[in-house]
Amino acid sequence: MYSMTGYGKGEYREGGLEVAVELKSVNNRYLDVAFKAPRVFFAAEEHVRTLLRESLTRGHVDVFVTLSDRRPERMAQDVDLDAARAYVGAAKLLGDAFPDLPRDVTICTLLRQPEVLHTADGGADEALYSALDAALTAAIDAHSAMRLAEGERLKRDLFARMEVIAALRSAIAERAPLVAEGYRERLTSRIREYLDGKVDETRILTEAAVYADKCNIDEELTRLASHIEEFYAICKEDRVGRKLDFLVQEFNRECNTICSKSNDAVITKHALAMKNEIEKVREQIQNLE
Repeated sequence: MYSMTGYGKGEYREGGLEVAVELKSVNNRYLDVAFKAPRVFFAAEEHVRTLLRESLTRGHVDVFVTLSDRRPERMAQDVDLDAARAYVGAAKLLGDAFPDLPRDVTICTLLRQPEVLHTADGGADEALYSALDAALTAAIDAHSAMRLAEGERLKRDLFARMEVIAALRSAIAERAPLVAEGYRERLTSRIREYLDGKVDETRILTEAAVYADKCNIDEELTRLASHIEEFYAICKEDRVGRKLDFLVQEFNRECNTICSKSNDAVITKHALAMKNEIEKVREQIQNLE
């Protein structure tokens, strides 16, 4: 079981080449990837998305790529002599126009001009893409490990809440048979009061049977028991978010029916407590992949 929330970082460092990839994810209905990287890696964006789709099915993922390339062959400097001559010429013109100002144009002054001196741009090479792959793979592994750990924590919480739901269902099932009997006794007592002790037992039994049928929640309790078993079965899988989300809707439906059909304060109390737990389960499931 994996959470959609996680963080992972991977790095590659060798021969002056350093590439770092960070992954940050939060819950989202579908897989949504935001890619932020130096321009040299723009062509690799679809490749990155493909690798992420192999390990993720849902969630919003921010991908951050940083690059430091200090390999000797990539540190070669290009000098634009024409640009340097243009700066020197401009400096001479200014010197002639303002003779009182010091003439302080030096080689260092020219080297600070981006048009004069700049690093040769050889574009992306095989080593860059290999470094990106290595860093991305390490980031995905770290991200998956964190999501799995968070998923296991959520599973423990969900199981604890499911135990509460199962206990409330058992309490309702134990109480349900007493509801019709209690109604029959109350009905008998009232009729005796109105009819000076004369009671039509057949009419009492008929009324009690109609009431019992109207308030019968056996089917709802049976389905709840089945849903609880299905919940544990689904949780044995890795990616369970959508399945559990649908199942929780079924939990809510059965619980609402119990509340509407029950004419008993104790059962209603248990059902409302169950709805509260179901809502907490639903909130937690929103974080599961």
